[in-house]
Amino acid sequence: MKLNEAQITKTLSQFQAQVLAEDHPAAAQFRELFGQHTFFLDPKGLHVLELLEVFGMEAEEGEVISLADWADADFTKLTTHQPEPTGLVVRLKEVQH
Repeated sequence: MKLNEAQITKTLSQFQAQVLAEDHPAAAQFRELFGQHTFFLDPKGLHVLELLEVFGMEAEEGEVISLADWADADFTKLTTHQPEPTGLVVRLKEVQH
């Protein structure tokens, strides 16, 4: 999913990564492979956030999904794989009490 600025900020406050710039040469290739997403890079590889939706409600959380792992120690090459849930859930909305 393509995240808005507020969602990106919330995600980065809970997940230590960098957003891959829209104009990065690899971004077009990743969009072709995986669709329209906000892509995140961290020491493990390439990730996206998939919303955890409950029918009839706005999504409040998303799970970080791994799409590719680094193939070299210099973090210059990625090897894609089937999307894998990481178990890391990001809270996108504040809890109202």
